[in-house]
Amino acid sequence: MQNLCFMGLNQCLLPLWINRIMISRVLLSPSPVCHHLVKEILIIPERLTVHRQRLADDGTETRHETGPATDSKEYCSQDKDIVEVVRTEYVYTRPPPWSDVLPTIHVITPTYSRPVQKAELTRLANTFLHVPNLHWILVEDSQRRTPLVTRLLREMGLNYTHLNVETPRNYKLRGDTRDPRIPRGTMQRNLALRWLRETFNSNSSQTGIVYFADDDNTYSLELFEEMRSTRKVSVWPVAFVGGLRYESPKVNAAGKVYGWKTVFDPHRPFAIDMAGFAINLRLILFKPQAYFKLRGVKGGYQESSLLRELVTLSDLEPKAANCTKILVWHTRTEKPVLVNEGKKGFTDPNVEI
Repeated sequence: MQNLCFMGLNQCLLPLWINRIMISRVLLSPSPVCHHLVKEILIIPERLTVHRQRLADDGTETRHETGPATDSKEYCSQDKDIVEVVRTEYVYTRPPPWSDVLPTIHVITPTYSRPVQKAELTRLANTFLHVPNLHWILVEDSQRRTPLVTRLLREMGLNYTHLNVETPRNYKLRGDTRDPRIPRGTMQRNLALRWLRETFNSNSSQTGIVYFADDDNTYSLELFEEMRSTRKVSVWPVAFVGGLRYESPKVNAAGKVYGWKTVFDPHRPFAIDMAGFAINLRLILFKPQAYFKLRGVKGGYQESSLLRELVTLSDLEPKAANCTKILVWHTRTEKPVLVNEGKKGFTDPNVEI
């Protein structure tokens, strides 16, 4: 197994094509070389293959195998005390509608196991099925890819990539804004960004848009057509965030963003919700240092930690009729009340919900 060290600070640099996830302690040295001691990592050799599936003219499904994946790797950064080992699989289908002209929208969704997970993902997938040229990068916060999510993706018929990386328990937020632990989904979004950079060459002619779509939001189909023309970073309002009906970029008469219509810390560099912007894929590829920072970031600054590495305020492109239309809602499914299940469970736990 090859060992590589990335020296960038506050970045979650995650590998691809690894068989299992394990987390181990890292021994840091004062020298510029990053040494680590892996206490227990089990790697099961497996030839992962990229499957490219598409519908033939007669309606049957054809498959082309592009060969085995690359070797296993470990990555670490000098200021971190964990090593992530990640197994991924890329499954690429092309159900209609699909266009060879439109840029692909790469939608990144972190998800985690909970009673409403399947309901949330099903609703989201039913929206995505109506969007041409959409590639769903679904990243589980778990030690391994779960059967529930694996089955759902295979049955939905979407273009997808299924990844996983577990956020260490001591890194998870506990609801206190002063808590230094990282916000949920940070490591998962960073893994997806690394996957894009490993998969697409910055010199290729591949056109695309990157969008972060959490699984508890509601999206208008119009939103995806709005973002498809993004040159650098496009922005729009998001409803039901920040204790307001909606938060929005401020746009002047010349159609330029000059500030933020929000109550919560409006002086943030980019006072915007995660669902309120999209990024051109080439910008992601040309700026490999741009990740969501894991440390030293206050609550509400995750978006800024990424965007300030990519653009300035003057680069932003207002969409949704100069940010006057609401096309995405930060809805949340109500947590189900399961008090009658009892400690042992009343219903059959083998029935997937």
